[in-house]
Amino acid sequence: MRAIILSLLLVAAPAAALNEGLQCVPYARALSGVTIFGDAHTWWGQAEGKYDRGDDPKVGAVLAFPPHGNMRLGHVAAVRRVLDDRTIIISHANWSTIGGVRGHIEEDVRAIDVSEENDWSRVRVWYTPNEALGSTEWPVHGFIYPKQKRGESEARKAVAMLLKDRVVPSLPQAAPVRMVVVSKPADKAGFGLSGDLLKDIDRKAANEAKPSKIHPKPARLASVEKLIAKLPKS
Repeated sequence: MRAIILSLLLVAAPAAALNEGLQCVPYARALSGVTIFGDAHTWWGQAEGKYDRGDDPKVGAVLAFPPHGNMRLGHVAAVRRVLDDRTIIISHANWSTIGGVRGHIEEDVRAIDVSEENDWSRVRVWYTPNEALGSTEWPVHGFIYPKQKRGESEARKAVAMLLKDRVVPSLPQAAPVRMVVVSKPADKAGFGLSGDLLKDIDRKAANEAKPSKIHPKPARLASVEKLIAKLPKS
């Protein structure tokens, strides 16, 4: 029953941050079905000979980051949608620091290719505290493709099982993450120069960060702990 409630909660909370004190590796493994273990920075090497790898974004693939700056263990994220040749939607854990705390699950947030050759070797990733794309250009190994794409229901069940025995800490609640809706594919010609690309991304990020005149009250994401407490005891 607890796994069912967690699964329903995850389905009902797209583009939102949920604090579970979770590392990126088990979450990416649950969503993608790519059965690699160990720190994120080892995934790319471990995938060689076991999984296909490449620089084309595909739904269900794992985006693998090497260590960079303060991110000493690398990072992995699951690709949820491909919007165009420069923009994907990912779900990942332990990226943004929200309320002074890391370990959050962030679902359906943007990552944009800012490489000059459009080869997904450098990306910028949505950073929830700023409600905009982060300014850092992160180097990327590429994409690890699962042998068989994991269905949405199977992925949700795997995440629910991952979370079912976790102790949810009492921490500040994260506000929903806003995500830009892309109405049409990006004009490929507009990405001719890296400088023009970055200016376009910065302009979009700045527009996203501007407060609107009307401030609808965001729907708060109920904590997993409270939902579990309401379940009937067997």
